[in-house]
Amino acid sequence: MWPFRHLGAKLFSIAAAILLWVMVSGEETVERGLRVPLELQQFPAGLEISGELPTTVDVRVRGGSTALSRMAPGDVVAVLDLRSARSGQRVFSLTPEQVRVPFGISIVQVAPSAIAMVFEKTMTRRLPVRPSADGTPAPGYEVGRLEADPSTVEVTGPETAVRRATEAVTEPVVVTGARDKVTETVTIGLLDPALRITGSQSATVTVAVQAAPLERTLRGRPVHRRNLGATFDAQVEPATVDVMLRGSRDALARLDPDAIVAYVDLTDVGAGDYAALPVHVDAPDRVGVTRIAPESVQVRIVRAK
Repeated sequence: MWPFRHLGAKLFSIAAAILLWVMVSGEETVERGLRVPLELQQFPAGLEISGELPTTVDVRVRGGSTALSRMAPGDVVAVLDLRSARSGQRVFSLTPEQVRVPFGISIVQVAPSAIAMVFEKTMTRRLPVRPSADGTPAPGYEVGRLEADPSTVEVTGPETAVRRATEAVTEPVVVTGARDKVTETVTIGLLDPALRITGSQSATVTVAVQAAPLERTLRGRPVHRRNLGATFDAQVEPATVDVMLRGSRDALARLDPDAIVAYVDLTDVGAGDYAALPVHVDAPDRVGVTRIAPESVQVRIVRAK
């Protein structure tokens, strides 16, 4: 043996160790409170957690100030082993030994020290898909039958939640201003967050848009002259028209006849005789104009005296 062989290296190692010990022993020890994620491990097959479960716990950690300052999110995790779980209510203790921490840091306290959970058997069931629509079709039209493809989905979750569920719903299909059927692929969802859809989570929804069932005729509506130049006068023949409307029973019953305004647009129209200028009609959004009789009128435009 050569005790003095590589003496320089040995002395350097001893000096480094002494320096490290001095630095560590001289460093201030501090405590800090943290909120850390709760990780569930060894979850038994065929069981579901019923009700809300905390996703984080509070811990107090102790260690050197340098070590604590170097900790990154996720370095400290509380781990709960569920391999012994059974149906019904169970209480699991949570001790400092069940918290993962970096080297040189210790756990002083965990809160809560116990977590209660209710376990139920996993259940799967098929539920109908209820499609929905949003918006108002074009005046004189209404929403008819709604169909979803697929019409049912398979739902999985805790037994009691699955049994009380009645349907899955779709994201609304927008039918604003539509005059014909609208088809769109949308997302399927569940109102109960404890449930989940197994398989495809989208459906093709078809919304039938059809003409409203009732009609009403307003006779003798005066034809107004719009955008007539200030230096002109105009005569309209015939001076009135009949307007046929379509809408729901409620819309037609509430309709104010004065809200139906017939007119000819005389923008940039000069003096002269015009045999067939089209008649336009302003109507409320909830009713549609199906016919104007006559559809055009004769207009004589002269310079004003």
